[in-house]
Amino acid sequence: MAEALIIYTSLTGNTEACVDIVADCLEDNDIDVTIYDVMEADAEDFLDFDIVMVGSYTYGVDGVLPDEMEDFHEDLMELDLSGKIYGVFGSGDDFYPVFCTAVDDFEAAFDKAGATKGAEGVKVNLYPEAEDEEKLRQLAEAIVEKVNH
Repeated sequence: MAEALIIYTSLTGNTEACVDIVADCLEDNDIDVTIYDVMEADAEDFLDFDIVMVGSYTYGVDGVLPDEMEDFHEDLMELDLSGKIYGVFGSGDDFYPVFCTAVDDFEAAFDKAGATKGAEGVKVNLYPEAEDEEKLRQLAEAIVEKVNH
C-alpha cells in the first residue's frame, strides 16, 4: 500500500479543511495517510513516503509564504525526492492582487527536489466550496493514478 505524507499550515482553518478533503480521498483510494502540522515536521520526513504533499495558505498583500513555512520551503529544495509523487494545494484571498502563490512556490521547490508532479496545484479562495472540493478530490485521484501506474 502506498503511503502519503501531507504537511500543512493553516491560520484560519481554510487550508486545514482542504487537508481533510485530500486525505479522505486518498484514504478512499487505499492510500495510508499521515498528516503533520509544519511546526511538527521536517522536510526530511518526506523521504519515507511515496506521495508527498504540502498545503499552505498565502499571506498578505504581497503573497508571501507564512513565516512557519519559510525554513521548511528552503529545506525542501535541498532534498532528493526522485521517485516521489507530489501535490500542492492552498488557500488564499482573491481580494489581494497576488493570489495563492504559496502553491506555485512549493511546486517549484518539489520540482527542484526532483519529485514528479501528480497534478496541477489547487488554489482555493478562502474556505473550500463544492467546486473546490471537487478540484481537491481530482488532485488526490490524479496522484493515486500516477502512483498505481
